[in-house]
Amino acid sequence: MTRLTGKTALITGAARGIGEAFARAYVAEGARVAIADIDIARARETAAAIGEGCIAVEMDVSRQAGIDTAVAETVAQLGRIDILVNNAALFTAAPLVEITRADYDRVFSINVAGVLFTMQAVAKHMIDAGVKGRIINMASQAGRRGESLVGVYCASKAAVISITQSAGLNLIRHGINVNAIAPGVVDGEHWDGVDAFFAKYEGKAPGQKKREVGESVPFGRMGTADDLTGMAVFLASDDAEYIVAQTYNVDGGQWMS
Repeated sequence: MTRLTGKTALITGAARGIGEAFARAYVAEGARVAIADIDIARARETAAAIGEGCIAVEMDVSRQAGIDTAVAETVAQLGRIDILVNNAALFTAAPLVEITRADYDRVFSINVAGVLFTMQAVAKHMIDAGVKGRIINMASQAGRRGESLVGVYCASKAAVISITQSAGLNLIRHGINVNAIAPGVVDGEHWDGVDAFFAKYEGKAPGQKKREVGESVPFGRMGTADDLTGMAVFLASDDAEYIVAQTYNVDGGQWMS
């Protein structure tokens, strides 16, 4: 018997990258999964590729109506939500004197408000349905410390760690465990955009920053989405029942806490 048999999961930002890897891992462990993404066409492709056990739902976590509709649709199609993974996020970078309110608002609306209010909507469902659920928020090593050019993103991920602690303490009375995963540098298509920011502000050649950060990881390379799936499955499983309000580093040794 696999570890998530009979469970249903909602994963935000799951049409690609880390979210997609989690969806595949959860289905392999016996769960049914809602691939939630603002890019519904890509979400449908991903769900179809994974196959039986997956559905696609359109979800814009920066809009309350988008959150509420996606949660309701997931419950309507899968019956309930046992597991939520708050994975949808945006990256940004700029020197302090060039940060704009528009960029700040955009990142925080997804990385912080999106996490908080998706967690709230799913927690309400879990409480009403009597589900002893699991909520997993995606933080980052960037939330553990500041970075010269990454003030807004670092602050947003620090907020995720803090919200995870508060929500974990608040929801465990309902039998809902809230924890987080803090990846380090994870390779994937998003890194083209990250690399471009550093090429712009540090004068680096394309690909140089990516190579440098990979070489700086004690493990010897950048992480992959598949490196994170073990922790994601563990925190969603009964094995993690006594774990509350924690953030786990899965980063090849980049940060110790």
